[in-house]
Amino acid sequence: MFSIFKRNREETNREQTDAGVKRSRDSWFGRIRNLFASRELDDTVWDEIEEILISADVGVDTTMAVLDELRAEVRSGSVADGEGAFSRLKELMAVELSASDDPDAWLDDDSVASPYVILVCGVNGVGKTTSIAKLAHHFTGAGKKVVLGAADTFRAAAEEQLEILGERVGVDVISHQHGADPGAVAYDAWQAARARGADILIVDTAGRLHTRQNLMDELRKVRRVINGLDEAAPHQVLLTLDATTGHNGLTQAQAFTEAVGCTGIFLAKMDGTARGGIVLSIRRALGVPILFIGTGERLDDIAPFDSGEFVDALLAPTA
Repeated sequence: MFSIFKRNREETNREQTDAGVKRSRDSWFGRIRNLFASRELDDTVWDEIEEILISADVGVDTTMAVLDELRAEVRSGSVADGEGAFSRLKELMAVELSASDDPDAWLDDDSVASPYVILVCGVNGVGKTTSIAKLAHHFTGAGKKVVLGAADTFRAAAEEQLEILGERVGVDVISHQHGADPGAVAYDAWQAARARGADILIVDTAGRLHTRQNLMDELRKVRRVINGLDEAAPHQVLLTLDATTGHNGLTQAQAFTEAVGCTGIFLAKMDGTARGGIVLSIRRALGVPILFIGTGERLDDIAPFDSGEFVDALLAPTA
């Protein structure tokens, strides 16, 4: 995979992650360190931490799995005090977010033949078109040539929106008229990306309502068309989710994952929620890694997801 997918640990990415979780940290997670430091690790402390995690949308199953293991380590003496328990909590949460069976989407390897194809799907209103523009901006900033395919042909003005954003980013957008065959757009976009020497093709297949069978069938068709052009493609199928919808977004996410085999998640609007624990719920429920988070309105408000940096930022103490 391209070197653009290599984890970037520059200060700008840490700052973006920090900005994305600020509301969640200020509302919930920032209290946890003080709880571990303030008194003995009795039942009251565990109950308060459990309440914080569940209230922040971590989910009951994930909360109990993490806290049961942590309590057991405290009882056995392998974790000696509150500071040690806090450090171990961060480790356990990071493990939840980066299971060992995750496909490594961050290899520094240019062996993949161009174009590297990313399909982006998701329901209307989750911020998927803006997320596509952010991805294109992120990749062009890494020196890669990007082409966008406007295969969301059933949503009014979707092509125009993508073309406007493409112009802002400075990338070509391949589109047909409203209502055109999405598979034909994907075909033409791949051919154009190949002819123009693009490194990356991002195809917008967003706007699908997961309850509309005909639209989900069109999404499967787009994937088949791309695969027919390059048997290794699509290389990534990114599902865009709105972090502010919390658990309500998991049903749609499961439908997309089953339909087209999503390989990663772009979690948009991370800065707009105080319940950032949804990241852990998504990872456990779907078994799909989060690859990027959206942290604001600007094109550069995007951070490649790193579980350790995310947890560090989430659990940083507040005043």
